[in-house]
Amino acid sequence: MNVREVPIGMYGAVMGLAGLGLSARAAAPVLPGYVRAPAYVTEPWVVLGALALLILLPLYAAKLVRYPAAVREEFTNPAQLGFCGALPVGMFLVGGGLAPYFFSLANLIWWLGFALLLAFQVWALTRWLSGSIDLAHINAGWLIIMVGGIVAPGPGIALGHGEASRFIFGVSAAAAPILMALLFYRAIIGVPLPERLRPSWFVLLVPPSLIYANGVALYPGAELLEPLYFFGLVLAVALLVVSRNFLRWPFGPPWWAFTFPLDALAYAAARYAQDHPAPLWRALAAVTLLLAAAFVVLALLKSLAALRRGQ
Repeated sequence: MNVREVPIGMYGAVMGLAGLGLSARAAAPVLPGYVRAPAYVTEPWVVLGALALLILLPLYAAKLVRYPAAVREEFTNPAQLGFCGALPVGMFLVGGGLAPYFFSLANLIWWLGFALLLAFQVWALTRWLSGSIDLAHINAGWLIIMVGGIVAPGPGIALGHGEASRFIFGVSAAAAPILMALLFYRAIIGVPLPERLRPSWFVLLVPPSLIYANGVALYPGAELLEPLYFFGLVLAVALLVVSRNFLRWPFGPPWWAFTFPLDALAYAAARYAQDHPAPLWRALAAVTLLLAAAFVVLALLKSLAALRRGQ
């Protein structure tokens, strides 16, 4: 495979894999005993996420050296720019996954992700404020780059970076309602996305899920954020109904957009079950985690099959 074909959005695989591991960790204390998975089932997802980051970093670095024009296109094209945020967000998640085992390395990765995401957010705002954006350019990838900071507090609090987490969370949470409104407007008014890009609509699950889950972690007592989780559940059902024929859609990197948003919903479900340990909410945490795991496994198997074919 030519490194020119490695898209920046493939870091979504890092997000999906590592995110599943972190969601499983969070869910373990609240899952019903009959579905609780041991560490040797949950931790390999963190390892796979770290390996994906380790593989993709040199591949994309080689692309930058050999095909700088292709990289420039990804960072300047409004339709592609949002997916650049998958790299620093993936670094947040890998940092959180490695924290119990390699604290110093995890700390370095988290801070690099913080610096990159902040720089990418400034760059994205600069590009968008310069104008020349039309409705067709608006896509759910914009959430990754501008709202990706809501991912940071989960790993950041564990690493002791509460203040930095509040900062990047605040920037991203403030941007979320603006972009969510634009995206729903795009979905309602605009031309439907091609089938190969439709998995990216699942990114809409991330803001309500993680603004709730990480918001209550950063600001204890913020129960007013709980309705965001309820909205995330209803939105997930709607997305699954709309995507009921997804197995017929062409496979490509956008399929990884199924994964992390469902990880985020499972993480939110686990957080809600911690505060509301009724059997219903514990069972819902189990169901959402199993759903996320199913989509991660599917995306991983399809990706490996595509690689074997040299695609």
